[in-house]
Amino acid sequence: MEDDHTYQDILKDLMEKYGDMVLRVAFTYVKEEKLAEDLSQEIFIRCYKSLHNFDNRSSYKTWLYRITVNYCKDYVRSWAFRKLIPKSMTKVEYEHNMRSVATEVLEKEESEELFHKVLRLSVKLREVIILYYYEELTVDEISDVLDVNSNTVKSRLHRARRNLKEYMKGGMVLGE
Repeated sequence: MEDDHTYQDILKDLMEKYGDMVLRVAFTYVKEEKLAEDLSQEIFIRCYKSLHNFDNRSSYKTWLYRITVNYCKDYVRSWAFRKLIPKSMTKVEYEHNMRSVATEVLEKEESEELFHKVLRLSVKLREVIILYYYEELTVDEISDVLDVNSNTVKSRLHRARRNLKEYMKGGMVLGE
């Protein structure tokens, strides 16, 4: 019972420190405010259930990033996300939610226009940009979170920057 109290304290601390980060990362995957909030709650439930397995090989921050990224990727790949949300509904709500979340959750960002362009990148490119520039993780930390080689992270960052540069010039973003 004492362990449960300690885990509750740890979870509360993690939610206070990293709640906004989890919400931002979730939003970059699903691009819908309410859904990102729901996913954030599910992520912290999963985190609480897994606290007893935390083995200090990484920081709580890195561990939570990994849980967030993996949960969001699983959700986006899920049948429910792809099939149950009508495309017409997502298209209509997409632009509305992009603006409201960008202003509420990411209001501290200097350039909303750039963030919107980042959200149009493919998931693999978008996630490295978000983790590197917005969450300020190092290449090695991103490599650990995404469970890919550091050179893969560098390559994706390079392609993402190139695509953003083209897009800012008025060209088309390639999904890659």
